[in-house]
Amino acid sequence: MTILVIGATGRVGRHVVDQLVQRDAAVRVLTRDPAKASFPASVEVAQGELLDIDAVRSAFVGVRTLFLLNAVTGDEFTQAIVTLNLAREAGIKRVVYLSVFDADRAVNVPHFAVKYGAERMLEAMGFGATILRPTYFIDNEVMVKDVILNHGIYPMPIGGKGLAMVDARDIAEIAAVELIRRDTAEAALPIETINVVGPDTLTGDAVAAIWSDVLGRPVAYGGDDPSGFEANMATFMPKWTAYEMRLMAERYVSDGMIPEARDVDRLTALLGRPLHNYREAAARIAGA
Repeated sequence: MTILVIGATGRVGRHVVDQLVQRDAAVRVLTRDPAKASFPASVEVAQGELLDIDAVRSAFVGVRTLFLLNAVTGDEFTQAIVTLNLAREAGIKRVVYLSVFDADRAVNVPHFAVKYGAERMLEAMGFGATILRPTYFIDNEVMVKDVILNHGIYPMPIGGKGLAMVDARDIAEIAAVELIRRDTAEAALPIETINVVGPDTLTGDAVAAIWSDVLGRPVAYGGDDPSGFEANMATFMPKWTAYEMRLMAERYVSDGMIPEARDVDRLTALLGRPLHNYREAAARIAGA
């Protein structure tokens, strides 16, 4: 039977596909434009998008296990619920769903609340699922690389509570481990929720200090006020998205993303290796 990966062309999804291929899994991906998808020859590519009902139904044929990653869009919730309904119609009970850290509590942040809605559906409709709740992606820092390198400012308003930032490669490998575990089980396994965190919980000042050390020159934290962040985001993305990013940043400042006591140990055991840390990512981004 096949594992279907939805969201396969993004930062996490591509790594998920690679990890599954390394584990000799039968993999199919669903993508809008197969011509732009570059996957190993063993990966089957299905064309379509999540609100194309016929395409999704076709992609589900012969699938036993689903990895679902929804992009942050205005219709994300509709996409998620329609996809899970179609999966249920197709007899698919085994799912790994990419949610977000604190999805059940950050109810005013739209894409957090959406993901919690999908989590509730997974539970209410009797799916056997692993719900992955990652924190802030370290990989997001590529977006602010130029500000850090050219102006000596770390501009993300992440606050003083701390974020346990996580590397997309770690998220993807944990997803692959869970996909294989569920796919090879004799029957659908119970729902399990995993906080996917990084090894260090860092404040804005701590991140700026890491960049100062990596670059060998001062980098200052830009502060906790998200208004400038929203205004900057609005120059290259829709205003509603920029506002949503502001709400997310306000959540970082007010609550942080602080792991539970055994989260890091649990992830390290799952992977059989240490988690990637922020410092190595900063060095890689600076070098690039």
